[in-house]
Amino acid sequence: MDFVEFLSAVFTVVVAIVSLLSNLLVLLCFIHSSEIRRQVPGVFTMNLSFCNILISVLNMPSTLFGIVKHQEPYGVCLCRTLSFLETFLTANSMLSMAALSIDRWIAVVFPFSYSSKMRFRDALVMVCYSWLYSFTFALIPLLFSWFDYSPIYASCTLQLSEESARIKFTVFTVVYHATSFMLSLLILCVTYLKVLKVARFHCKRIDIITMQTLFLLVDIHPSVKQRCLSEQKKRKQRATKKISIFIGSFILCFAPYVITRLTELLPFVEISRHWGIVSKCLTYSKAASDPFIYSLLRQQYKKVLVALANHLLKRDLYPSSGHSSSVDTENDYSLQRIN
Repeated sequence: MDFVEFLSAVFTVVVAIVSLLSNLLVLLCFIHSSEIRRQVPGVFTMNLSFCNILISVLNMPSTLFGIVKHQEPYGVCLCRTLSFLETFLTANSMLSMAALSIDRWIAVVFPFSYSSKMRFRDALVMVCYSWLYSFTFALIPLLFSWFDYSPIYASCTLQLSEESARIKFTVFTVVYHATSFMLSLLILCVTYLKVLKVARFHCKRIDIITMQTLFLLVDIHPSVKQRCLSEQKKRKQRATKKISIFIGSFILCFAPYVITRLTELLPFVEISRHWGIVSKCLTYSKAASDPFIYSLLRQQYKKVLVALANHLLKRDLYPSSGHSSSVDTENDYSLQRIN
């Protein structure tokens, strides 16, 4: 194992631990907060966290084994099972991110009709479609025996078994990535750019009101004026920064691997093992970053985590007091739409 493989192995271990713990925290918040459970985005968030946990527990350790041992992990049957799960879970997580972007677009652009446009029934239909789509595209290569260990990626994944089936394999790979990665990216870009447009419009209105107030208050202290102008600038940058994180993290983590898988379909192209492993590790990093991007850094989840921590400390300090506290949070959904 050379230096690049060693760094990849360490990175995989760190990502697996962070992904598992952070996604479990998201599930814990969902269980202990009735407000989060009542909100439609919680359905998509739970589906995304469920996929990330399975990837962390099953697929990341097998890739780590392949990096360290340079061989197929656990045998043929289990390797094919892991390949099936990888295809299923990756597609499912991508569609879950697309569903979250659609939910936020409706919440921001149509705030007064959100409850009628996005109901729990609609969310469950979208999740069911995501599962059906992912299962179908994971089942096809299983039937054609296109699941195997790939030394390039050091993991169990899509792998062409016979050269005679190259055309079918190529068509499937292109369609799979086009309807998972490319479609999800298109949805993310369209919806979040519309959200950004609305956010900038509201910032502009606030800026006009602020400037009018400053002109009226001619005797206001210069430091106060400077803070107001600085806050205007921060508001403009905040919305752009958040949208950039949503779209940028998706592209950064998934695009290198998808482009590599499409490039290797050309018979004259050879992919190096180092680049294959690095691109694979980047896809795993998305499972570790998702809980922070979509959940844990939000005000509502922070309140639940703080309440849980306080509850545990009180239980340890006063084990016989019988004190119980609710960890339900306030309805902070209006803030969640903007954040």
